[in-house]
Amino acid sequence: MRKVIFGINVTLDGCCDHTKANPYEEVHRYFAELLRDTDTLVYGRKTYQLMVPFWPDMAKSNSEQPSSMSDFAEAFDSVPEIVVFSRTLGSASEPDKTTIVRDDPQGEILRLKQMPGRNILLGGVDLPSQLIEHDLIDEYHFVVQPIIAGEGRRLFDDISLPEKLQLKLAESKTFDSGCVALRFVKQ
Repeated sequence: MRKVIFGINVTLDGCCDHTKANPYEEVHRYFAELLRDTDTLVYGRKTYQLMVPFWPDMAKSNSEQPSSMSDFAEAFDSVPEIVVFSRTLGSASEPDKTTIVRDDPQGEILRLKQMPGRNILLGGVDLPSQLIEHDLIDEYHFVVQPIIAGEGRRLFDDISLPEKLQLKLAESKTFDSGCVALRFVKQ
């Protein structure tokens, strides 16, 4: 069965607003490696519109960017399938590889997990919270940045769990920038 992996950047105070984080090169490299083991990306509308067309356009433009950003863009663009959960998104920016799903995220994720393939990488805040509530995430990758944002959207603010979710630390890595990558698995 394929794994659903949730990956996100957070600040020390739990802020997951991308405008509050720094674009550390090590973080781009870390997530590029994660993308290379992925063949399906899963987002809600907001995260999809944040990521697409920005990263695919960067991959195709050959612009003068730090190599870590170019590597991330290329890894992102090479993922063959994107699934977007949205009731309001009219059309996809990458229609050849994007499927818009209007309802039943839990059922669709269960279906995707049963299909052959590599990892399913999940991003965003709202959709992951819904999937956590239904115990559909297998791994959690948090990259904690050495920043106290003081404001902005907090991770898991609106989550409602029937009981505490206990995770096991499977791996940690400290970067020269002070960022710490933490990989947790379900117990």
